[in-house]
Amino acid sequence: MKPTDFAARLTAFLGQYLPAQKNFSPNTIKAYRDAFTLLLRYCRDEQKVPPEKVTLDTLNASLVLGFLSHLETGGNCGARSRNHRLSVLHAFFRYLQIETPERMVQCQQILAIPFQRCARRAVNYLSTEELSEILSQPDLATERGRRDAVMLSVLYDTGARVQELVDLSLRDVRLDSPAQIRLTGKGRKTRVVPLLTGTVELLSQYMREHRLDCPERMDSPLFFNRQGEHLSRSGVRYLLMKYTENARKAKPGLPDKISPHTLRHSKAMHLLQAGNPAPVIQAILGHADIRSTDIYARADMEMKRCALEKATKLAPSGTLPSWQSDKGLMDWLRSL
Repeated sequence: MKPTDFAARLTAFLGQYLPAQKNFSPNTIKAYRDAFTLLLRYCRDEQKVPPEKVTLDTLNASLVLGFLSHLETGGNCGARSRNHRLSVLHAFFRYLQIETPERMVQCQQILAIPFQRCARRAVNYLSTEELSEILSQPDLATERGRRDAVMLSVLYDTGARVQELVDLSLRDVRLDSPAQIRLTGKGRKTRVVPLLTGTVELLSQYMREHRLDCPERMDSPLFFNRQGEHLSRSGVRYLLMKYTENARKAKPGLPDKISPHTLRHSKAMHLLQAGNPAPVIQAILGHADIRSTDIYARADMEMKRCALEKATKLAPSGTLPSWQSDKGLMDWLRSL
């Protein structure tokens, strides 16, 4: 069977354009692939068009709108998930209108489909006391506990995404002054983040203990499992969850949901509260758009507003003096 025009274009989009031209990471490409998997299932199950017969003519604006509606009703997707699928389709049809200009009208009709408005998520972060309680949980008397303590400290200190953390190799770490770590984030963009003195000491001890300070180990993973391979994202989440549950015994008021990303949010909020400007926080976190960093400023303002409201409730009640009735004050004001 001859491949359809859609099959050829989608294969080139996922296999060549995204990795070679856009430099997307394998995980991002998998997320794009999964969105098209859902689209093909919709075509097969709801439109009765088998995947091998889906063409570019099949994928018009009407079908895409039906697919998005199906995600919300039958797929139990929220607005954010729906918007993510739409952003994938937008990326594909932006690519397609360059490759096949004769389909520009069709592409622009789909690109005109708007995203849904979403409520802003509250920034989930930890206070310095809550963070210290979690970081103190690993048992430093054991080799595994020492590794976990260093790993969680690096995760917080660098504000890294969990994938950036597990991807770290020894060549990404510099302990000589100025101590720093090189992180590779979304779009395979790299950034260099400075390390605090305490984290440098922990890393130095950890690397000496595991004999990782040798030139021949430069390509070895910084944090590894029993097989000597990079830790997985799920492994980091599991360890953080375990230590969080232990910390709850001492601090029952810890937030319900704490993930590796919570430590990233916490780093950003602590930097902001220490007086660092938004561009500095943006550079450390690796945000492509400073608007992503602004959520922490909004969260900080909301926290201050709540504090002021509480202070207002504690203010003494009663009738305040009327300055308009003070004749001497009024005469002085008129004379200005």
